[in-house]
Amino acid sequence: MSANVQAPLLSVENLQVAFRMGREAGVLQRSLAVGRDGTGVSFDVPENTTVALVGESGSGKTVTAMSIPRLLPDNAEPSGRVVFQGRDLLQASAAELRALRGREITCVFQDPMGSLNPVFPIGAQIAEPLVLHMGLSRRAARARTEALLEEVGLPEPRRRLDAYPHELSGGQQQRVMIAMALACEPKLLIADEPTTALDVTIQRQILELLADLKHRRRMSMLFISHDLGVVGEIADQVVVMRHGQVREQGPVAQIFAAPQDAYTRALLACRPRLDHHPRRLTVIDDHIAAEAAAAAGEAAADATAPDARDATAPVVLEVRGLAKSFFLRQGLFGRREFKAVQDVSFQLRRGHTLGVVGESGSGKTTMGLTLLRLQEPTGGEVIFDGRDLLALQGAERQALRRRIQIVFQNPYASLNPRFTIGQTLLEPMRIHAVGADDAEREARALALLQRVGLDATAFGKYPHEFSGGQRQRIAIARALTLSPQVLILDEAVSALDVSVQAQVLNLLRDLQDELGLAYVFISHDLAVVRFISDEVLVMKDGRVVERAGAADLLAAPREEYTRRLLGAVPRGWQAAA
Repeated sequence: MSANVQAPLLSVENLQVAFRMGREAGVLQRSLAVGRDGTGVSFDVPENTTVALVGESGSGKTVTAMSIPRLLPDNAEPSGRVVFQGRDLLQASAAELRALRGREITCVFQDPMGSLNPVFPIGAQIAEPLVLHMGLSRRAARARTEALLEEVGLPEPRRRLDAYPHELSGGQQQRVMIAMALACEPKLLIADEPTTALDVTIQRQILELLADLKHRRRMSMLFISHDLGVVGEIADQVVVMRHGQVREQGPVAQIFAAPQDAYTRALLACRPRLDHHPRRLTVIDDHIAAEAAAAAGEAAADATAPDARDATAPVVLEVRGLAKSFFLRQGLFGRREFKAVQDVSFQLRRGHTLGVVGESGSGKTTMGLTLLRLQEPTGGEVIFDGRDLLALQGAERQALRRRIQIVFQNPYASLNPRFTIGQTLLEPMRIHAVGADDAEREARALALLQRVGLDATAFGKYPHEFSGGQRQRIAIARALTLSPQVLILDEAVSALDVSVQAQVLNLLRDLQDELGLAYVFISHDLAVVRFISDEVLVMKDGRVVERAGAADLLAAPREEYTRRLLGAVPRGWQAAA
């Protein structure tokens, strides 16, 4: 190497990771997660540079990243070289790794609530590495912690020192995780999907914060994401992975402007766009197949806009003046009213989709839960089939409840891990006496599995045997067991990678066309809302601030708040599309 060429801060060379899966017939079984056919993953992270790892779920992004600080489970078997400042970390001792983690290499994960200790104040958690690695006294560590919280933009940092994680919002929790990661001034920050679950404005703030901190501290960052819009805005270089292999890598502008690999082009094509409204979203395999067909001179698939919905379709749900307040203790005997939802009104027609958008804390989810009386309202009316759902009791309430169902954001938490998929689908049908007997219910459950793209073998399996996208399909099938007329979808695709998200959105549109379902689609992703929605409701501080057709509202929003939401949408990939 010539004297004027600087070695990269981190060099991953021919990395392969296998997992021991137990013994079968006396033979130890291994599953290769990273690397294929003797070829491992290789890339460099130069100093003061952001390198992004992108790809679908299961592509090996996180396994690759967690191999660097050696945070893989005990059954992992990494091979190759991971060279950090001249040291091969795969050969480092446990003591060397302890000195390195939290000091020179730190991590920020997707779910801050799962990473923060719920029983300790955030100040104590941030101060811990300062005491362990930097040798600061408790007093000095506390002062440094306050400065770090101020640096990452947490309001009232001194008061927040003694706050517990559950007292902070998701965006504030992520800021705490970033403060903790930066406490010892690391040289490399590994950020694993740090903005996936955040709304667009908070996501924008976190991205700007990370970019600013990286520039000011001259550190390097390995950024893992399936969101190409985010990657296009924050990364200098990108590494595209699929099935444990690197498919393409290079400067982000070059890769996004002129991708050489068919998989990279497919990833870029899968994401919904604000400026394009196709009939169906492209999925990875379909896009690759379409490219091959086009190369062979065959006709391309239909990408026209969807047909307009029937504006005269009957109204299935009418909400008038819906309100929900929470009452918080204040002082010894007093209480304070927090108005989470205020005076929300709308109509939903058969076969139509109402998108509901807004920042975290705007009241979107509370509104959806109140419609179902999963949270009791404090005012308003919800008219369904000529009756007010909020006034019904007992058997009447139960009978109408089956016709309005909900699909939650997290399919990992919403499916009972002790139930097979068959039990999960049969339970609501038994409760509501759907079907003459279990044989008829089982036939219905199998038909629903097929309708959502799963085969009959899924019936006897447990949730942990399925991917996130498959679990969300199961959650949709469960909601359909009772033949609902209205589905409330609460961030139902926000945690899914772009290809699986496209599959689920296409499925929802197909089911709507076949069954005439009406959707209340709650999301912080405006591009997804643009694809699926006919009308959009914008919420802020529990109130509706704007309501219009999806195309009109997103093309020419009237309210400054809506314009701010649109301005926060990452568009790094679209500029090159």
